Amino acid sequence: TMLRSGCRRLGGWLHGAARARARGGRRGWASCIDPSVGLNEDQKEFQKVAFDFAAREMAPNMAEWDQKELFPVDAMRKAAQLGFGGVYVRTDVGGSGLSRLDTSVIFEALATGCTSTTAYISIHNMCVWMIDTFGNEEQRHRFCPPLCTMEKFASYCLTEPGSGSDAASLLTSAKRQGDHYILNGSKAFISGGGESDIYVVMCRTGGPGPKGISCVVVEKGTPGLSFGKKEKKVGWNSQPTRAVIFEDCAVPVANRIGNEGQGFIIAMKGLNGGRINVASCSLGAAHASVVLTRDYLSVRKQFGEPLANNQYLQFKLADMATRLVASRLIIRNAAVALQEEREDAVALCSMAKLFATDECFAICNQALQMHGGYGYLKDYAVQQYVRDSRVHQILEGKNCQSCSPEWFLIASSILLLVINLFRFSISF
Repeated sequence: TMLRSGCRRLGGWLHGAARARARGGRRGWASCIDPSVGLNEDQKEFQKVAFDFAAREMAPNMAEWDQKELFPVDAMRKAAQLGFGGVYVRTDVGGSGLSRLDTSVIFEALATGCTSTTAYISIHNMCVWMIDTFGNEEQRHRFCPPLCTMEKFASYCLTEPGSGSDAASLLTSAKRQGDHYILNGSKAFISGGGESDIYVVMCRTGGPGPKGISCVVVEKGTPGLSFGKKEKKVGWNSQPTRAVIFEDCAVPVANRIGNEGQGFIIAMKGLNGGRINVASCSLGAAHASVVLTRDYLSVRKQFGEPLANNQYLQFKLADMATRLVASRLIIRNAAVALQEEREDAVALCSMAKLFATDECFAICNQALQMHGGYGYLKDYAVQQYVRDSRVHQILEGKNCQSCSPEWFLIASSILLLVINLFRFSISF
């Protein structure tokens, strides 16, 4: 159908736009939302690879993966062959060694083909990065190579039934007995739960608060590790979500990542990149929705003429394009800040996640509305982008002001800036 094949044209549209630019021709509306603007030649090349893979391997299958709730292992391993299993992991353990901006570009392109699957790939990447960055050499070389090839899959285990945004209050305990930790507790809403081979788990080895939290790797098959039922979700159906349960689960001390008490720091540093990643996935969904809506308005006729001639709908499309470009700019700005380890990186990552996931969901939702009744049918891809992007406003820190770590991180960073400016003015 037009809507299902539309995603396959995204790559062609991009490169057709590039050809028009090379000829010096006008690209008009397309140039406004061109995702290759500002990228260097290397970035444009792997963006092309990601768009082509999304069009060839993901978009034709995303409806089936969604409706049958299939975890597309083979497709993800093909993505890993292109270097997407460890995008920002060091090369000596099989990673691609790319930057945070490079990673955002790749995940945006992949998400046009299947947002749900790309979101899982991004979580997997975050887990591998945490092991690569904070693990010792033995751990890096033991765990990372099979994760980078996606021979094995990884899940991030922080959220618990009683602690979501308040992650520092987690209760899963890890009592040391000789050369092992004995884990007891459970984790909730774990992407890949039951299917993943490696679980990067935050657990309490010390007293209350963030300083009592450590990070351990729990391998599938470990006695005492079990999983809850597969959750029935509105979207994200190509990745299973289950509770992960620990009942006297003995984990070798050799599987601890970093030092005791360092787990919360590791978790938060992982989430800085995770927020950019999930925002980039939202960006891909929104990008696809804008292009599909443009195509739909061009062929759908009402009152004897194409809907594309309706000025109200033209203005709506312009608003969607504006939100899309603004989201892309704030995400890429945060990605560069994180790569450069700037002191404002944490706040910028939170801003990017907060702004882009809200705006991109609004774009997808407006796209569905502009498709009319057809947008509500599962034969049309736009409804899947709506369902798959909605959860991005909840995970990696909820967007609502009442309990959001995003708002706290942004506000505290601004407050610190004001204090520093005040001190500077006094000293001056």
